[in-house]
Amino acid sequence: MRYIIFSVVSLIILMSCVDSNKPKEKFLPDASGAINNVSVVTENEIWDGRVGEAIRNVLAQPIYGLPQDEPTFTISQIPTAVFSGFVTKNRTVLKIETNKEAGIEILKDAYAKPQKVIVVSGKTKEEIINVLNENESKIIETFRNEELTERLRQMAKSPHKFSAIKEKFGLTIQFPSIYEIVKETDNFFWFSKDITTGSLHLMLYELPYDAIKRNDSTVAQIIKIRDSIGEINVPGRIEGSYLITEKAYTPFHNNVIIDNKPTLETKGIWDLQGAFMAGPFINYAIEDKINKRWVVVEGFAFAPSVEKRNYMLEVEAIIKSVKID
Repeated sequence: MRYIIFSVVSLIILMSCVDSNKPKEKFLPDASGAINNVSVVTENEIWDGRVGEAIRNVLAQPIYGLPQDEPTFTISQIPTAVFSGFVTKNRTVLKIETNKEAGIEILKDAYAKPQKVIVVSGKTKEEIINVLNENESKIIETFRNEELTERLRQMAKSPHKFSAIKEKFGLTIQFPSIYEIVKETDNFFWFSKDITTGSLHLMLYELPYDAIKRNDSTVAQIIKIRDSIGEINVPGRIEGSYLITEKAYTPFHNNVIIDNKPTLETKGIWDLQGAFMAGPFINYAIEDKINKRWVVVEGFAFAPSVEKRNYMLEVEAIIKSVKID
C-alpha cells in the first residue's frame, strides 16, 4: 500500500515538474474590426505629411473592376501613444516606426488572434516611403488574404448543404446556407442571396479542356464563353434580356493559383443585354489537368447606389475555397 502511495505522489511531482518547465501559452483576445479596415499606427505629424500620403497611396488605391472608385482598404489612423488596450485588437494593423533600420516585418497574432501586423521602419521619412513603395504588393496581399480568410470563417458558421455540387463536379466549395439555388442543370449551377440593396450571385460550370487556349486571345475567349453561358442560363427580368460582359470596360486579367492549380482570373463589369442593369463580376477559370477540364466559378453583384467592395470580397473568398478531388 505504501508503495502505491509513494508511486502516486512521485507521479504527481513529476507531472508538476513537467508542467512548470512547459512554456505558458500567451493569452490573446479575439481580433475585431470591420472587413477591409486597416489601423495605421503612427504619429499625427507623420500621418499628415509625405509618409501619410504614401500610406494612403498604397492602402487606399482604387480597386480595379468596380463601377465606381472604391479604396482597397478603409484606413483609421491611431497615434502611437494611444495604441493600447482595445485599439490593438484590430485584425489588420500597419505600424510605422521611425529612427530604426529600414525594413518591413510581418507579425502574426501580435496583440490579438487572428491578426496581421505589418511594421514598416526607417531612420528617415524617405526610407520609410521607399519601404512602403517597394513592398506595396506584399502589404496589400497580406492584408487581403487576412480579410478573405476572416470572411470565409464568418460564412462557415452556417454552411450550405448542396451535395449535388460534389456529386456532379467532384469538388467542394464553401458558402453559407443563405444562398439559394436559382438554376441547376447537368453542367451548371446558379446560386444567389438577397442583400439590402440588391443581390449577390455565384455561378459554377465546367468546360472541355480544349475550350480555353492560353494565347493572346485568352481574355476574349473567356468573355465569349461567359456571354454564351449568360445568354443560355442567366435571363434578366425583362423578357429577352440576359447576362453579358460590358463592352466599354476593359476586363482585368491575371494568372493566379487556386487549390494548387493554374487559374485564369478575369474581373470586369457585367451588363444585361436588352435591359438597364450592371455591376462587377469576378471570374476564375481553374485548369483541372487531371480531369481534362476547366472548372469556372464566377461571382457577381447587383447593388446599385452602394459600395460593392465588401460584396466582391465575399464572392472571391467563396471561390478561393474550391477544392477539386
